[in-house]
Amino acid sequence: MRFLADSMLGRLAKWLRVMGYDTLYQSFYKEGIIGQLIHDRRRLLSRQKAITEQYPNALLIHSYHVNEQLREMKQGGALTPDRSNWFSRCLNCNVRLKKAEADDVRENVPEYVIYENIAGIRFCPSCGRYFWQGSHRERMIRQLEEWGL
Repeated sequence: MRFLADSMLGRLAKWLRVMGYDTLYQSFYKEGIIGQLIHDRRRLLSRQKAITEQYPNALLIHSYHVNEQLREMKQGGALTPDRSNWFSRCLNCNVRLKKAEADDVRENVPEYVIYENIAGIRFCPSCGRYFWQGSHRERMIRQLEEWGL
């Protein structure tokens, strides 16, 4: 499932990326872009009823809170959470993460992280950010579990 989140759903887009869903998000879309992206087989997520009525497969999100938004999507059949996909995408640019090379890691990641789990370090080939398992990841996992995902 590939999503397109409108400008009102930035936090939802981030959490969908955490769960491994291909989710495009921008704070502003030029005229015609949404239609083009939907034509590319993305499902529109929006809090604006008028916009969702324009596109047959769009999902109207009612809640203001991410946990309830995710629950709406799950109940509507739009989500089938799979833990094996969690943390597989860049949270900023949505690109699939790749395994980091040891030589590159040494210049871009704190030394203690390298010694703890060099094999678990991933990077985004688009923006160059590095990701690893740390306390922030553990908090996100706990949050997703609390939300029933």
